[in-house]
Amino acid sequence: MPFAALDLHKKVVEAIVVDDLGHTLLRERFPATRAALLQFAHAHLGPDTILALEATTNTWAVVSLLQPLVAQIVPSNPLRTRAIAEARIKTDKVDAEVLVHLLRTDFLPRVWIPDPLTQALRHRTTERANLVADRTRLKNRIHAVLHQRLIEAPTGDLFSRANLRWLAALDLDPDGQATLQRHFRQLAHIEAELDLLTTQMAVESHSNPHIKLLMSIPGVDFTVAETLLATLGDFTRFPSGEKAAAYLGLVPSTHQSGEHSYHGPITKQGRGHARWMMVQAAQHIGQNPGPLGVFFRRLARKKNRNVAVVATARKLVVIAWHLLKNNEPYRYAQPRATQAKYSRLRVRATATRKKGGNAKGQPRPQSYGSGQPTRAIPSLDQIYASEQIPPLGPQAPGELKMLEAYGLVVYAGKLRKAHRIPKKSTKPNPE
Repeated sequence: MPFAALDLHKKVVEAIVVDDLGHTLLRERFPATRAALLQFAHAHLGPDTILALEATTNTWAVVSLLQPLVAQIVPSNPLRTRAIAEARIKTDKVDAEVLVHLLRTDFLPRVWIPDPLTQALRHRTTERANLVADRTRLKNRIHAVLHQRLIEAPTGDLFSRANLRWLAALDLDPDGQATLQRHFRQLAHIEAELDLLTTQMAVESHSNPHIKLLMSIPGVDFTVAETLLATLGDFTRFPSGEKAAAYLGLVPSTHQSGEHSYHGPITKQGRGHARWMMVQAAQHIGQNPGPLGVFFRRLARKKNRNVAVVATARKLVVIAWHLLKNNEPYRYAQPRATQAKYSRLRVRATATRKKGGNAKGQPRPQSYGSGQPTRAIPSLDQIYASEQIPPLGPQAPGELKMLEAYGLVVYAGKLRKAHRIPKKSTKPNPE
């Protein structure tokens, strides 16, 4: 059985083919084009060849091109291929040779090959992250125009409606005015593209049951859910939620030697954008009245806020894995906030709103005619049923012990019951 390896670059490919005993059969260097790759594969590879390559920018395009022509393709994680990374003599030929011999001896650290749907999700979420980064960069440049001229900006968000009117009326020198207008034109274009892509993501998310499951987690909107799902891909490849969190680099690094063991900062492996999104989702969990909020506040008092945020982000990934595995939504979400999330997604995806008021045949609330308007808050079961999300299953014994330890037994019971709350009046006070 022949083994082959490709050392991929943007413009060239270094290829090597060896037999099962490690004897070199072929070395070749050719351009990194579709035509050259197909020509090499047809001439030197066959249906019994096992091919190795490192994961890089153009890896998945090469995989989809050559996969039908070989027996197996094994992508490798370049960060874990230490024999290449730490070589004193590092050339393309050496890299390809080390790669093929690691493959032949079954010591090559492998990378999961994402399916076409996961590749599309990753591309879309990465494009949105790039647009958000471009928008932030332009906003920082607008701030810099003011800083360079010693102009103090108003308090609050510089890009709120009131402050944008202040910026439009600002009297600047001709160069500063031209720079400001140029940045605003670019910002308007980026925001239009970002809005278009976000709407496309909302349409896809509204019909994706896995994303709706993940949205039941506090702090996770459809953009965060799609990014997490794109990163995990086939979640069944992870044996536990802790392994999924480790894949995102949200677990502590460990250095152990003899009787000494040191746990340091998180490993930060995997997709940095997905890790950042989960950390942002965990920022406001400290205000949540449920189990996640209790966990956050306890850890923040014991350690500090930053440790609590990262630890909560790890817990969010673990919970997400369990929800996907069990096909069940989160059972301790706040009904009103959860309903609002699904409503925003529905409006963004379909441009339709659900009709309010009592359903036909339902009696009026007891507060009707009292002068004190109220708002109906459905139970979690009603919200999930209206969004066609699988129902909540029975609680495990460990969950009941956790609720008792956190003092949340009453809170968990209220989530399963519909109730009404006073509605805040929008009329001005006559006094």
